Amino acid sequence: MDALRSMAIFATVVEQGSMRAAARVLGITPSAVSQQIAQLEHDCAVTLLYRTTRKLSLTEAGQMFYDGCADMLAAARRARTRLAELRDTLNGELRMTAPVGFVGRMISDALAPLLAANPGLTLTLIVSDERIDLIGERIDLALRVGQLEDSTLIARQLARCDSLLVASPAYLARHPPLLTPEQLVRHTWLLLDVGQGAQMPGFSGPDGQTFTLRVEPRVRSNNILQVRSFTCAGLGLSVQPETEIRNELARGELVRVLPGWSLPSMGIYAVTPRRDAQPAKVRHAIAALQDYFARQAD
Repeated sequence: MDALRSMAIFATVVEQGSMRAAARVLGITPSAVSQQIAQLEHDCAVTLLYRTTRKLSLTEAGQMFYDGCADMLAAARRARTRLAELRDTLNGELRMTAPVGFVGRMISDALAPLLAANPGLTLTLIVSDERIDLIGERIDLALRVGQLEDSTLIARQLARCDSLLVASPAYLARHPPLLTPEQLVRHTWLLLDVGQGAQMPGFSGPDGQTFTLRVEPRVRSNNILQVRSFTCAGLGLSVQPETEIRNELARGELVRVLPGWSLPSMGIYAVTPRRDAQPAKVRHAIAALQDYFARQAD
């Protein structure tokens, strides 16, 4: 790194025509510039500059070396320009991951206008209910739901989502009416990515009552759509995000169970790797998602 710094100082001296002028541009003292040039010549074991009281001139070796240094500086300036473009313009690839339940209209309604307005922006969407390594997979933005683990990632809450206990009409028709949470222990459970004997979130009742239970799931999966399909097929009860099952509720494929009791709502978060400054594509994607969830809440 010291060698690169000396090369940059040398190129600036040549471009500015004097060490004093180069020092002003670089924000260091003329003596510091002179020391850097002397050290560079010592390390290279060759004279790069002829110095007189009036001017500096390049030796043959100095001219050849300057050409390389100038190319290096030009490449560095191009790199900085490209970084500025990445930071300030909506171009390039946006790598994003989201849970399976967000597939379809939720993501497209939020991001389609952004993509339509910016032809230079592309989207790579990785759909998975697994917690993908954002750093290892070069993910710019992740949508995550529920309790977040402590980490070095940055999370911005986009919305809160109600959790509903649901079943199909066919399943409910085969069982006595469900009137109290205590009756839930006798039912079949379908759960998302939970282990044997997992504890359900606590239920809150209309008069401040609370109820918790442990269940033995008959089906558990890391895919919320698969759990939902089994629920619609009448295999048992499951907890589903309200925003993702509105169509099933409207069509009567699913029915809310114990509507007088509620489960804790879940946070929906935009998660990014820890960075001081986000590229424009990430900032605008987060803003588009915030606008989408704000419209859904109205």
